[in-house]
Amino acid sequence: MESLVIRAATAEDMPAVLDMIQELAVYEKEPDAVVITADDLVRDGFGTHPVFEVIMADWDGKQIGFALYYTKYSTWKGTSLYLEDFIVKEAYRGKGIGSKLFEAVIKVAKERKAGRMEWQVLDWNEPAINFYKKYNATFEDDWLNCRFFFNDLQSMQLNEGI
Repeated sequence: MESLVIRAATAEDMPAVLDMIQELAVYEKEPDAVVITADDLVRDGFGTHPVFEVIMADWDGKQIGFALYYTKYSTWKGTSLYLEDFIVKEAYRGKGIGSKLFEAVIKVAKERKAGRMEWQVLDWNEPAINFYKKYNATFEDDWLNCRFFFNDLQSMQLNEGI
């Protein structure tokens, strides 16, 4: 009999999480973009100052999905939960596992009385967009994503005296 377990991840799960991150990068047409290692994930999620949390989905004892999230702060809404990545391996999709993972993150946001829960979805990812629409998610078109990457930050010339 097949069984699904949704649970908090451990440091030992990070190699499997990294494999799924790489699978997601391929799906999102960025196969060479992942530069972190499983050791980075262990350090950053389970070290002295963890910066993220992970919920795992196991199917018959096999790690087949995860949701990685962290707390951020809004000066308008207070504590917010940001869902960074959320994936179920392709062979296990369509079984309701994604809903269970997503709802586990929603439960965390509710328990923490988060002012909001946020995530991003690529505008071409129709399956994901349709999934989120089932939850009546708000899709914003008036905010632009902005970012600096590592090399940008390192090469930036800043004013002295800051």
